Amino acid sequence: MIHPSEFGALRAFAAVAAQRSFSRAAERLGVSSSALSQLIRGLEERLGIRLLHRTTRSVSLTEAGETLLAEIRPAIDSLTGALEQARDAARRPAGTVRLHCFHAAADSFVVPILPRLARDFPDITLDLTIDDTVLDIVGSGYDAAIRIGEVIERDMVALRLGGDIRQLAVAAPAYLAEHGIPQTPKDLLEHRCIRWRWPGQANPYAWEFFEEDRWFSVAVEGPLITSSRAVMMDAALAGVGIAFLKEESVVGAFARGALIPLLENWSVPFPGNYLCYPQQRQMAPALRAVIDTIRSHTARSDRGAGEAPNRPISDDSAQRGSA
Repeated sequence: MIHPSEFGALRAFAAVAAQRSFSRAAERLGVSSSALSQLIRGLEERLGIRLLHRTTRSVSLTEAGETLLAEIRPAIDSLTGALEQARDAARRPAGTVRLHCFHAAADSFVVPILPRLARDFPDITLDLTIDDTVLDIVGSGYDAAIRIGEVIERDMVALRLGGDIRQLAVAAPAYLAEHGIPQTPKDLLEHRCIRWRWPGQANPYAWEFFEEDRWFSVAVEGPLITSSRAVMMDAALAGVGIAFLKEESVVGAFARGALIPLLENWSVPFPGNYLCYPQQRQMAPALRAVIDTIRSHTARSDRGAGEAPNRPISDDSAQRGSA
């Protein structure tokens, strides 16, 4: 069997044979002439035969050297070609990228880039899972995820996407006419609230408000618990109770008077969605292409995003934890 170190010696021998010069071969291989000479000498000693005639002015092959070169050149050419193909594959974005994404984030950050991704990177397959489950990204086999900052694992790299998010308590005029208007967040404890639960979690989400430079939560009660924000919206429109929804999802209902915003003084924006992925020394080109495409699409929003109270991630590139 050939010792692994002999592959380097054989490659060095082939280079000297092709260049007919130790100095030119050494320059081509990126080594010193003395190191190259030692490689060839060691190869000759292990084989027990002289491969090269050396003079101060020239280098030529012995008969044994000619025979060996004829045998190894096809293999060396094949190995060189295989290595070049591997390098090309490493440089060319190709393969499958598994991305986990919350529903609202998919509409804002993934769906818009699909045509560009398909056009610019035809060899990439985006395997997209859309749901609001908070799961272990790496343990579940995903390459990356888009989620809000407060549910990002501490050891993940997190890149901010888009602008801030604001959540508002909202209700239909008919509900407020019957039950009254809450004046402070604590008044919600006396109201019928439509609660939302993270998929896979036992308890409903406690509504969060901001006052005197701190966040606080209110564990509301009410007739409905759901994991669907769409159901929350429909129930609020039907007058079932007060819902807690993202402002961007209810502006249309505000405009037509179907829903009324409540407790706005306690509802402030906070940093929203992040593209997160595990730290890695060498990122696959396909994953890099997907990340760059998403970030490029959201670059204008990133530049326009203002400062918001820290809840809990506030910088543009963070490795922070869940709240």
